[in-house]
Parts: sequence; C-alpha cells; structure tokens
Amino acid sequence: MSPPGPERSPVRDLLADAAFVRLWAAGGLTNSMRWVEMLVSGLFAYELTRSAFAVSLVLMSRALPMLTAGALSGALAESLDRKKLLMAGQAATAVGAMVVAALAASGSLALWHLFANGMLGGLVWTNELATRRRMVAEAAGPHRIVQAVAFDTMTGSTTRMVGPLAGGIFYQTFGVTTAYLIASVLYVAAFILVSGVRHEQERRRLVPRRLAAEVAEAARIARRMPVLRLVLGVTIAMNVFGFSYQSILPAFGAIAFAASPAQIGLLAAAEPFGALLSGLALALRRGAPPGGAALALGSAAFLVLLVFAVRAPTLPVAALLLMLGGAGTAAFASLQTGLVIMHAPIEARSRVLGLTTTCIGMGPLGVLAVGALADAFGPQDAITGMAVAGLAALGLVTLLARDRG
Repeated sequence: MSPPGPERSPVRDLLADAAFVRLWAAGGLTNSMRWVEMLVSGLFAYELTRSAFAVSLVLMSRALPMLTAGALSGALAESLDRKKLLMAGQAATAVGAMVVAALAASGSLALWHLFANGMLGGLVWTNELATRRRMVAEAAGPHRIVQAVAFDTMTGSTTRMVGPLAGGIFYQTFGVTTAYLIASVLYVAAFILVSGVRHEQERRRLVPRRLAAEVAEAARIARRMPVLRLVLGVTIAMNVFGFSYQSILPAFGAIAFAASPAQIGLLAAAEPFGALLSGLALALRRGAPPGGAALALGSAAFLVLLVFAVRAPTLPVAALLLMLGGAGTAAFASLQTGLVIMHAPIEARSRVLGLTTTCIGMGPLGVLAVGALADAFGPQDAITGMAVAGLAALGLVTLLARDRG
C-alpha cells in the first residue's frame, strides 16, 4: 500500500486539523500584536527622547526575561499543563495592553511604563517555544512536524511583517491608545481560541529543588549532540548581532531617509515579507528536511544582506535588500525549532527548547550594544559593525559545532 495521501498538500492537510488551526491562529494573533507593541513603544520612546539608546532600553525589556527565565520555562513546561500556561500568558498580556492604553489616554504614559509592560510581555514570550510551538508540533503529529513548524514560522514571518506595518500606521493615524486597545482585544481573541483546544500531555513530577538539575541535564544533552550545539550557537549569534538592528530601526529610518512612522513600518516589514515567501516554500517542500548547514548558511546570508541594506542609497533599495535577507531568516526560524524537535529526546524536548529561549534572550546584549554604538557613531555604522561581528561569530560557532567524533 502506498503512503497515505501522497498527493495531498501538506498545508491543506494541516489546516484540516482543528487543534492545529486554533494554536496556529492564536500564535498569529499574539505575535502580530507583539510586533505592533514593539514598534509603537519604540516610536513613542524615540519621539520622547530622540535617543536610539532609550529606544533600545525599552525594547530590551521584552528580551531580558528570556535570558533570565528561558531555561526554567522549558523545565516548567514539562511539569505544568502547557495549555493553561499558554492561556495565563495571553490573559496577562491583554491586561498589560489595557493598562498602557489607559495611561496613554490619560496623558500619563512614561518610558518606565513601557519598560514594565515589555518585561511582562517578555516573561510570557519565554513560553512560546516550550509551550505553544511544541503544542503545534504535537497537534500535527510525528509525520507532519517539519511542515507544521515551517508553516507556523512562516506565519511568524507574516506577523513580523504585518505587525510593524500596522503599528506604524496605527501610531501615525490613531496614536498609542488605539494601538494598545487593538492589541488587548486580539490577545483576548487568542485566549478564546486556545481555550477550545483539546490537549493532553505526559507530565514530569514538579520538584522545585530539582529544576536546576533538570536544566543542567538538558544542557549536557545539547552539548553531546553537534546539531543541537549548532542550533544554540547560531541562535545566540543571530539574536545578539543580527536581529538587534530592529531595536534602532526607528532611529535609522528617521536619520538615513527622513522616513515617516508609516515608512519605518514598511522598512520593518521588508525582511519578514521575504521570510514569508521563503517560509511558504519550506512548508510546501517535500522530502528530507534541510539540516544544520542550511541553518548556518541562511543566517550568514541575512547578515551579509543587512550590511548592504543599511548602506543603501534609498529606502526602497534598503527594503528590497532586507526582503532578500528574509530568505535567510526563514531558514533560521524554521530550523531553529525544527531541528530541536527532530533531534532532541522527547523527554527533554521542552527543556532544550527552553535553552533555545535563553539563547534568544541574549538579544538584550546586542540591543544595548547597537543602541550605544548608534548614539556614538550613528545607526548605519552601528548596524554594519554588529552584522560583521555576527558573521565572525557564526564562523566560530560552526567550527565549535563540528562532530568531535
């Protein structure tokens, strides 16, 4: 007998699964609003202070909890109900957005409010890989993991494109209050979607005093496996040296091109748009999945194109180069999670994803560095220097990740 459904589209097959659709749609809503919040808070901070460093501080708040609590979130996700963890996070972000909207409406919104709300959002974000992304893969089933992760990351690229674009338009047209009100409503919608998911999981017994030992065990597993070493190393390099450019994008757009908030939103949407197109190709791809080489090469290609983008003579050329770089970030985003799910032992999968979250959380180091460099030398030189350093880091990571036999 031939394999079941060889002619069926992988994406159509996934969209016929109600649990997958609910989790996928909830992720699309929450991730879109996360990017709306990040751009709106960055624009507000820059208008208030005219300092790229101040913008980087506000945006850094979202990544800081991932560094400090990412590994712990993975261990907790193997002991606590992942569905309830996900719903609690969506409820918390909805409340946070409502509070910011109320402060903005009263004229009392200050930078520290945005920093505090960013910390809350970042704490919720620490559970993204170990809870929702794992639930997406499990809902799809073992034979559809590659397509499910690729499709979900493709949707993530869509949210990174639509979120900043919408954020720029909302900010320019309606202001901070309306942007955060819309975010709060959509966080509630995501909560409702997840509440209808039927979810079962085998849980480890929660022993608080053993959490540190369980995280250490996951680190030993990752250290023994070359592919997992590569994933963690590339994740650090991309989040510290690559994606940090997003934190000073409002300053870069304003200084380099005298761009309006809507134009800055368009610039921020360019790379995710390229990632969306490439992610769709990965989701529809049949056959053996790409491996670690594609992860490293895609990341390097993005960093090279980033250098050319920030040196572009016009905003449209910069946007085009960032869009081409999106092919590299699509490979990175899909394989970052997919390789862990395919290679990590199932009993340690959430913990290794938690370690990946910690590596993502090292992004604040890059955000602070690029913000300080931008204030000292200008956004173009700051982003260029960080991207070149990122290429050097990728070379070192690839060398260290080789199988030692």
